[in-house]
Amino acid sequence: MRMPRIYHPENISPVSLVTLSEDAAGHIGRVLRMQTGQEILLFDGHGAEYPAILAEVSKKTVTAQVGEAVVRDNESPLHLHLGQVISRGDKMEFTIQKSVELGVNTITPLLSERCGVKLDQKRFEKKLQQWQKIVIAACEQCGRNTIPEIRPIMSLADWCSEATDAIKLNLHPRASYSINTLPAPDKGIRLLIGPEGGLSAEEIQMTKNHQFEEILLGPRVLRTETAALTAITALQVRFGDLG
Repeated sequence: MRMPRIYHPENISPVSLVTLSEDAAGHIGRVLRMQTGQEILLFDGHGAEYPAILAEVSKKTVTAQVGEAVVRDNESPLHLHLGQVISRGDKMEFTIQKSVELGVNTITPLLSERCGVKLDQKRFEKKLQQWQKIVIAACEQCGRNTIPEIRPIMSLADWCSEATDAIKLNLHPRASYSINTLPAPDKGIRLLIGPEGGLSAEEIQMTKNHQFEEILLGPRVLRTETAALTAITALQVRFGDLG
């Protein structure tokens, strides 16, 4: 069995005894059923991981004896910011999980005219907490030692109007240019993925007003979650570390 990778939300000091978080302790004790003396890898999101040995495993507390830091950079050279209009059901969770595995650095959930998701502020806050846990779990699984940022929910208009030096891309089935025609980005890429029903005509014009380039993925119309992962993969193959 592969050695479990566990995220620790506080800074880890080499050669120290660490008390793991409640979530991590529950995962180790109840899900993995690990015992004292077994090995894990800890990381705190700052680019290194730490081999550790479980020193105590009880119903309430798990501690680990931490070894020396091992710097392991699994980050893509392409800085990619995904602006994803919130999709319904578990599609948004799927998109977040897989985009982290594919190397996205920042995710901003967006609201648009045809979003189809209506939540009050309290439920939005719960969603953000849930999505953050998905980001962390994806990093534990895929070997990333840096946690991508998931930003607070924004309106599409506010996100599009943010100042940035990144190349700004919007997928469009009738665009004239493909990802293969893009120049190499010096300051990263902002990728906009619309809702299931697509962006409205006014929103498409708004993206043009904010200098978003319309690009084509192929001749077929893709679902929002398929479009996001296909575009991220294509960008990582061309400018990142896939392929």
